[in-house]
Amino acid sequence: MQEIIRKKLKERNAILLAHNYQPSEIQDVADMCGDSLELSIRAGKTEADIIVFCGVHFMAETASIVSPQKKVLLPRLDAGCPMADMITPETLIQKKKELPGVPVVTYVNSPASVKALSDICCTSANAVQVVNSLPDSEVLMTPDKNLAHYTANHTSKKIHFWDGYCPIHHHLLPDMLAETKDIYPHAKVLAHPECRYEILEMADAVLSTSGMLKYVSSSKDKSFIIATEYGLIHPLQKNHPDKAFIPASDILQCADMKKISLKDILDALDTLSPEVNVPEEIQARARGAVERMVAIV
Repeated sequence: MQEIIRKKLKERNAILLAHNYQPSEIQDVADMCGDSLELSIRAGKTEADIIVFCGVHFMAETASIVSPQKKVLLPRLDAGCPMADMITPETLIQKKKELPGVPVVTYVNSPASVKALSDICCTSANAVQVVNSLPDSEVLMTPDKNLAHYTANHTSKKIHFWDGYCPIHHHLLPDMLAETKDIYPHAKVLAHPECRYEILEMADAVLSTSGMLKYVSSSKDKSFIIATEYGLIHPLQKNHPDKAFIPASDILQCADMKKISLKDILDALDTLSPEVNVPEEIQARARGAVERMVAIV
């Protein structure tokens, strides 16, 4: 099935992008795997006519925003993101009224309509850099309160938090991680900034998924506890078969990230659907927020 997908991608002049949390068989057939930032940049630079995005809905929207002339396919339209659902344009407009003049830094894990109301976007890999690039002394970060808390600890600016979170990361509790650390006392703990701050304080390094991949590549350590979605273990183990990677907990599995199958990809390439389109008036404004983020990388 992977061979058929590669053939159809070539026939369609299509590129297959997959997030690091996707099932292993999808990561293995993709043209590129990465985090949200890496995939956004690649989507904006591709010469392919069609982008098949294996991730969740906001990611396909972002690809459409940065490549409006391309056809963007999301093999499963019901692959959503609970965090992205925790903010709406209406609630953000109300919050902006409460904080007049305060710039809005929005995590890419958000709807296009929210990006369109934001001054600049960020990812877990560059949130601190984005916030520090602004001249303002205070900012509103949406929608992830855990990423905002992490950023607040690495900047002198005042951060206003939105009360959103990733359920997968947020529900990892300190006692769960402590239990895993007791079993593997010599393993380094790598945690994603979407985790609650108590988890980050227990970690040896706080990193995005791409940051974890780079950290392990340069580390002499042989065992790692991974406090992020389970899908990242596949590329880690594939790249470093001599090292051990232990999930921080068995709860770290996102059902939405696991919805897309190889058959779904084949169906999408056959029918050129489902297609993700962002309305033009939203697309233009959201593109500015995304491009300002990419420009400071």
